[in-house]
Amino acid sequence: MMSDLDDLYQQVILDHGRKPRNFHAIDDASGRAEGFNPLCGDRVTVYLKRDDGHIADAAFTGSGCAICTASASMMTQVVKGKSLADIEMIFERFHEMTTGREFTPQQAEALGKLAVFAGVKKYPVRVKCATLPWHTLKAAIENKQQPVSTE
Repeated sequence: MMSDLDDLYQQVILDHGRKPRNFHAIDDASGRAEGFNPLCGDRVTVYLKRDDGHIADAAFTGSGCAICTASASMMTQVVKGKSLADIEMIFERFHEMTTGREFTPQQAEALGKLAVFAGVKKYPVRVKCATLPWHTLKAAIENKQQPVSTE
């Protein structure tokens, strides 16, 4: 049963890696940040449109491995319409899940589709691939000019 679940998770990641959602720039973005993973070569730029304390639109551009691309794709889907406080909570849970910290099945369930990334904690070099878009998202919310690096 667990192998079937792992296969499903892998299929979801590959689908988003091959056909990323929200893969475009937002010309009139209210927040933008760039991220780079020197170990893997992943590069991502996150674009946000804020509206009254919520993220009205989110998109990304860049190039990278399937895990980074899938993470950015799914992240942009999840954060649309969310408050900044909700996004901070999702970021923290995602980070805990992928870095192998204590993480309960209930917390994974609360992440919904993002739980497909739970397996990256088994591959420490891939954690940075999965979390780069999320750190870049935080920088875009804060409209930081300095690029985000996983090093």
